[in-house]
Amino acid sequence: MKLYDCQMAPNPRRVRIFIAEKGLPLPKVEVSILDGDNLKPEFLRINPRGLLPVLELDDGTVLDETVAICRYLEETHPEPNLMGATPLERATIESWQRHMEFDGLQAVSEVVRNSIPVFSSRGLAGTTQVPAIPALVERGTASMARFFTRIEQRLHETEFVAGNRFTIADITALCVIDTAQNFVKMPIPASNTSTQRWYAAVSSRPSAKA
Repeated sequence: MKLYDCQMAPNPRRVRIFIAEKGLPLPKVEVSILDGDNLKPEFLRINPRGLLPVLELDDGTVLDETVAICRYLEETHPEPNLMGATPLERATIESWQRHMEFDGLQAVSEVVRNSIPVFSSRGLAGTTQVPAIPALVERGTASMARFFTRIEQRLHETEFVAGNRFTIADITALCVIDTAQNFVKMPIPASNTSTQRWYAAVSSRPSAKA
């Protein structure tokens, strides 16, 4: 297997962290989104959608979509468990994982794609050119404020996003927050002490450096 990766992008990083938690020695091929390498013919032959990450299996099968890749790795390498061990736990983790995507990842992506000049003609990920809309930055910023409020409420009640242990939901949340902090200068509010506590814990895991 090998992973088509992009160091700066949150979705490939989600898979890298997942792989690191599993302890899998998986080779990676860097594909620069900023340089448009994902839109070049060489990569489009691998994934015509032009999106990352992509996992290529030994038999040539190609899997895209972050959670689908993680699901495959979870099924083939079940320990440590990151997506749930019982029907209720799997449903709970998937629910919170989706919260982190819809409330956080979509919001920060809206800010990044519509404010950073290199994406001026790539307001949406993919092969079709879509002009950035600067007015959407305000909406994304407001959505991120809502995300920070909601995750603070959740982490006031639980140690980790989906319950009492580290899961894929924490991986997504970490990548949302690091993208917000590093690319659009939107840190965790200082008053969000529960989120700050959680962030210090998950950032200190070796996998966070993947």
